[in-house]
Amino acid sequence: MSAPAADILVELLAAPSVTPDAGPALDVIARLLSAAGFSVDRPVFTEPGTPDVENLFAAIGAGERHFVFVGHADVVPPGDPARWRHPPFAAAVEDGVVYGRGAVDMKGGLAAFIAAALRFLERRGPEFGGRLSFLVTGDEEGPAVNGTAKLLAWAKGRGEGFSAALVGEPTSVERLGDQIKIGRRGSFSATLVVTGRQGHAAYPHLAENPIRGLTELLWALQAEPLDAGTDHFEPSTFEVVSVDVGNPAWNVIPGSASARFNSRFNDLWDRASLRAEVERRLRLAAEAPRFSAAPIRWSLAEEPSPSDVFLTHDEALIGLVSRAVEEATGLRPRLSTGGGTSDARFVKDYCPVVEFGPVGTSMHQADERIGLDELERLAAVYERILDAYFTA
Repeated sequence: MSAPAADILVELLAAPSVTPDAGPALDVIARLLSAAGFSVDRPVFTEPGTPDVENLFAAIGAGERHFVFVGHADVVPPGDPARWRHPPFAAAVEDGVVYGRGAVDMKGGLAAFIAAALRFLERRGPEFGGRLSFLVTGDEEGPAVNGTAKLLAWAKGRGEGFSAALVGEPTSVERLGDQIKIGRRGSFSATLVVTGRQGHAAYPHLAENPIRGLTELLWALQAEPLDAGTDHFEPSTFEVVSVDVGNPAWNVIPGSASARFNSRFNDLWDRASLRAEVERRLRLAAEAPRFSAAPIRWSLAEEPSPSDVFLTHDEALIGLVSRAVEEATGLRPRLSTGGGTSDARFVKDYCPVVEFGPVGTSMHQADERIGLDELERLAAVYERILDAYFTA
């Protein structure tokens, strides 16, 4: 029944699943888990303006202790195949390394956990003292609308109650086991628009240049740090990612100018309080500008985002995962909340969640790859986690 993690990963990599079409990879997962006795469902979720997405939920066992592995089978596009050492979906193995889009993010984690679950069930049987499930989406690399958030709600509607979750995203930095994630920063994105008055560049007194006001407001937003960080989180960040005027002419003062910015915020803020602080800084600068003769006219449009800051406080789960990592790798993992967002932001509303996976240095790159030794050690960590969570 069980299979090496490397064999499973080769099958997954050879099944192209560029977001949102994860169907070929879900076929592989469904076949392997069904053969081991899992019940498998593959619900498709829809939303106007977004692609339909197929997802997978597989479960086995019964009991109050319900451990769920959360992952995604979709991958980002491979880019120019000519830049790859091997074709991105050939799943080529060379010198103990397997190459392919998704090897790290995150088919490697999926393959390792499937291998671990199959070995665990082969040893312990279906009466292992609880319930084990896989919650796998095809929408993590896409809009994340028809994926994990809806799949969790769907599972809850069917009576599934999770007691602990592990997300298999690549969390290790330099060596497998050097870091796990116990939380994530929130994300706030917005577009700032400054309105002026269009006119001839040779007659600026007849116009009102919005670029002057925009630069002043952006300076005011970034002049002071948002905070100095907390015990578990780095300082909140504020980054301007785009400034746009849409003016191809040299002799025209534009009528408006905009900028897009993003903040990754820690547990001193939520989206509402952070927006209030942004608006406070903008208002003060706009009402008493340094370089404009009149108050600056501005508007702010926040982008929809479900990315709230969260921190897992379940010390038992954190300790269990940390011990399993140390026993299998020899490294005591750092507890981190850094980096971007993941689907753990949805899972935390249902149960405590921790993230642990392979070294992520090649994710989303050409020649994405993982060492077979690292992959098998990852499977060993996951198997130890299951043994510790479902004590004999």
